[in-house]
Amino acid sequence: MAVRTRRSATRTFAALATAVVLSLTGASVSTAAPQASATAAERLTGTLADGATWIADVPENWNGTLIVFSHGFGGRAAQNAPREAVRLRLLEEGYALTGSSYDVSETLWALESAERDQVATIAAVTEKIGEPTRTLAMGQSMGGLVNARLAGSGAGGIDGALGLCGLVAGANDLHTYQLDAEYTIARLLLPDTPVKLVDFASEAEGAVTGQQLTDAVVAAQKTPEGRARIALAAAYLNLPAWAPGKDRPAAGDRAEQQAQQYEWLAQGILNRVEPARYHVEKALGGNNSGNKGVDYARVLATSQHAPLVKALYREAGLDLRADLENLTANAKIKADPSAVAAGERTSSAGQGLAVPLLDIHTTADDLVPVEQENRFADRVRASGDGSLLRQAYVERQGHCSFTVAETVAALHALESRVDSGRWGAAATPGALQTAATALGLDGAAYVPYRPAELTIGRRP
Repeated sequence: MAVRTRRSATRTFAALATAVVLSLTGASVSTAAPQASATAAERLTGTLADGATWIADVPENWNGTLIVFSHGFGGRAAQNAPREAVRLRLLEEGYALTGSSYDVSETLWALESAERDQVATIAAVTEKIGEPTRTLAMGQSMGGLVNARLAGSGAGGIDGALGLCGLVAGANDLHTYQLDAEYTIARLLLPDTPVKLVDFASEAEGAVTGQQLTDAVVAAQKTPEGRARIALAAAYLNLPAWAPGKDRPAAGDRAEQQAQQYEWLAQGILNRVEPARYHVEKALGGNNSGNKGVDYARVLATSQHAPLVKALYREAGLDLRADLENLTANAKIKADPSAVAAGERTSSAGQGLAVPLLDIHTTADDLVPVEQENRFADRVRASGDGSLLRQAYVERQGHCSFTVAETVAALHALESRVDSGRWGAAATPGALQTAATALGLDGAAYVPYRPAELTIGRRP
């Protein structure tokens, strides 16, 4: 197996810190029999002192690169690739793959432990297989936020990072724009019904709210007035107007754009995000979002969907200004300052980068809107590290719906940046599309794209 022979002083320090973490956590390691797969690989497993588990697959033809994968929200088991087809392809190309479960014993929003556990996992695997020639991080969805934090610190001696549909705007921004949408639905579609929006006592309590809001949307879709108000909520949610299984609506087809936003909501996005809020609030020690003092007309003015909302309100004969004034006047939810601070400390990214980071995102993502990438890039540029970041986009509906070819091509582009010290043309849409197509796998749809600004009423 290849062995890394030298490091910069910074990465040497990071490696020593990793060893200390491993020592403090008391990681244990076990080795199982080689797994049966297209490529022969040794499966390693281990458990960290906080209860997190990890796995690693090391192929016989290891190319010297170790990839540490950060999984998304909801996973309780260790994962070392975004999906099985990607895992098999990367093993075939000779990559060693590892990843931990994080400590999810208390909450599935494991940002307090995830970075630490990933670093300790790198150390545990390195102890067994030797120093890699290169260590890369990869993360998906919530794990994309973990990945971005690793890229920000360089912990574990990582050389570069690849983000897949990452929740890179962080927990506070996520809950803020979700709250704006949920509040709009509750206030305008359920004006006489008490709806709990924050401070959930359990996942089940969040699920009740999710169903209340979803039922209200389904009922409202039957009238022009209801459709206009759904479009207003969707604008605050940064919800794409292109749903799975549908052709992209024409630019002037307002009715179809709204219908496809409704499809996302009817398919249950609120039933997913409301129970998840409970876990985030539990991890942060309280409600990390509020709307007291928010001017909802000003927030709408920042949305790319504002023309759609205005057109539908006109067609329905509704007074948009009156609805916006209603929302503004009754916005009284206050965030817990300590929870906001915890969100900034544990669940935010972009305040700087220590290593190159390539983020890829689908252009129509309902759960982690592509506009998050714009918010994240603003923070990275403000830190002075904009040259380390590249972002690329796949024209497709869905959350993390990348092909194997798109994922592998992006990884190769990151490796090119790590090897050469420059991004060059490898991370451009054209180059990524050519490289992904040349793999002869399952197709690709990289396109030139610039996300709109994230619609959000508060600034950091």
